[in-house]
Amino acid sequence: MIEMIIDSVRISLMTQNRVVVLREKGTQRYLPIWIGAPEADAITLRLQGISVERPLTHDLLAKTLHALGAEVQYVLVSDLRSDIFYAQIVLEYNERELAIDARPSDAIALAVRAEVPVYVNEKVLSEAGRLPDEDVTPVLLGELAAEAFAEEGDEDLGAFADFIEELDLDDLGGN
Repeated sequence: MIEMIIDSVRISLMTQNRVVVLREKGTQRYLPIWIGAPEADAITLRLQGISVERPLTHDLLAKTLHALGAEVQYVLVSDLRSDIFYAQIVLEYNERELAIDARPSDAIALAVRAEVPVYVNEKVLSEAGRLPDEDVTPVLLGELAAEAFAEEGDEDLGAFADFIEELDLDDLGGN
């Protein structure tokens, strides 16, 4: 298991699809995972410390687990099959460890509420993880999301990728 940090939640300006980008702790290896809008909002609101008037579904789950005496230990993105990610929420309950199957988006939304680590199996990270090109500046880290969009098949980004590659970043400094 490899510990990850939630790097960002991004929105495609072309399709309005959401992607949560996990980054391996201590490295620049990333894992983009497509998620739904409600889960993206739930993760983002919590990460930004924004409280809502009424509890969201993931708040309800966290409070229910707590009321029952279960403690979330961590979440794990456990598998990748046919381009679909699978996850588990690992709980301690009655001195036993329980692994509950979940969608990665729900598991991550719960993890940010319980303030527990997010892990990814090495096999999954080896298969779907991405490293930014060494010659790409941090401004172009959005290429990671563009690559994920291209893999998703939403758009042909060939022309966009060519445009990005041709940019002269020295000219971005202004006058």
